[in-house]
Amino acid sequence: MKRILYLMAILSLTFTACRQKSPENQSLKVGVMSSMDYVPLAVAKEKGIFEKHGVSVEIVKFYSANERDAAFQSGNIDGTVIDYTGAILQRAGGIDLKLTSACNATFCLMTANPNINQISDLRGKKIGVSRNTVIDFCIEKALASAVSADSIEKQEINKIPIRFEMLLKGESDATALPDPFITIALSKGARSIVCMNELGFAVTGIMFKTASIDQKFDQIKAFYAAYNEAVEYIKSHSVEDIKDILVNDIGFPEPLIGNVRLPDYTPAQMPKMTDLKETENWLRSKDLLPSKDIIWENCLDDRFIQK
Repeated sequence: MKRILYLMAILSLTFTACRQKSPENQSLKVGVMSSMDYVPLAVAKEKGIFEKHGVSVEIVKFYSANERDAAFQSGNIDGTVIDYTGAILQRAGGIDLKLTSACNATFCLMTANPNINQISDLRGKKIGVSRNTVIDFCIEKALASAVSADSIEKQEINKIPIRFEMLLKGESDATALPDPFITIALSKGARSIVCMNELGFAVTGIMFKTASIDQKFDQIKAFYAAYNEAVEYIKSHSVEDIKDILVNDIGFPEPLIGNVRLPDYTPAQMPKMTDLKETENWLRSKDLLPSKDIIWENCLDDRFIQK
């Protein structure tokens, strides 16, 4: 009898251990910063869409790209929304990662200078940048059709709020901004010269650590099913229906909600190889990558995309 009870106790402990390690009991941690790319995730979280698809997702918010990247590299988060420049630099640094989808938000080259009406007017002007980042990339790509990068004066201003204020005060002639800064700048009389989506560039996506994909494949698959449903929710509802998310999570002033223009969110799609190569080539031109090639085909995982 004692032997039978002993065996039952062992089986019970084994079952409990297996249950604790089973995929449905593992939380998925995804890092974000306040941006329009984050909106579908915020909707999926607030509207219970993640739970509907049977996945527990912890959204970890960061206010610094360096802190976000450190959390990803150390394994404290499974995945993150990131710009392609950051993803490529991490991959080149030996981080085992996979880009699993593209995002839809954009950056716009903005000005508050009344004498600037087109890209060629920026020649010889002061432009606020954060060097060797996605902002720098966007600015140089926007200028490429009419102005060479060495014909402008780059002002090194790393923090977006400071670049934003300098733009409005006339201390910079132009800079690249994401929303909500685009909408706020427009409300204060600034103008958009050109946006990256108008140039055909996407510059952000979602990546996961390869180890997390191996260990939490089912959760990530459910994550993307919820992501796609959240996109459908956004497309079938008004901006007013997600006002609290836009104000509290993204940072839009409530009086400007009527001015918000959402990105054309799409169900999860893979990054375009042309965008990744363009970003990689730009980083190489700045001598920011080692000489060895980055084989992007080995850094993409399309198993979570609806075929």
